[in-house]
Amino acid sequence: MNSEYNVKLTIALDNPDLDAGEQEEETRNLLREIRELDVESAELVAVTEAPKGSKALGGFLLGVLQAEVSFANLKKVLGFVGDRLGNKTIELEVEANGKKLKVKASSQQELMTAIAAAQNFVAAS
Repeated sequence: MNSEYNVKLTIALDNPDLDAGEQEEETRNLLREIRELDVESAELVAVTEAPKGSKALGGFLLGVLQAEVSFANLKKVLGFVGDRLGNKTIELEVEANGKKLKVKASSQQELMTAIAAAQNFVAAS
């Protein structure tokens, strides 16, 4: 396995209790915190990359961000996501070596299972 490649993570937050402005603020806060980790890049997802059925605000998808992480730092970033978003509904898409895995979690236990699946997926890629 080549541990020199990067892994692309797409994280979509889904909190129906928040209005669009609050969800954008929560996403931007998460983005800022992820940027403080050792990541190659982290950005909001532009509307031009919109998945079907998604909502946009100010040229960016509402509640969606992407980060590119080195394989070596993947576990650290996924651990942070688990700690920070454990009790929130999220969709996590992991892309490594041209393969994609998409999982959804709405509890701490589901998120931990999803993170373990993502780590195994990347390790096997």
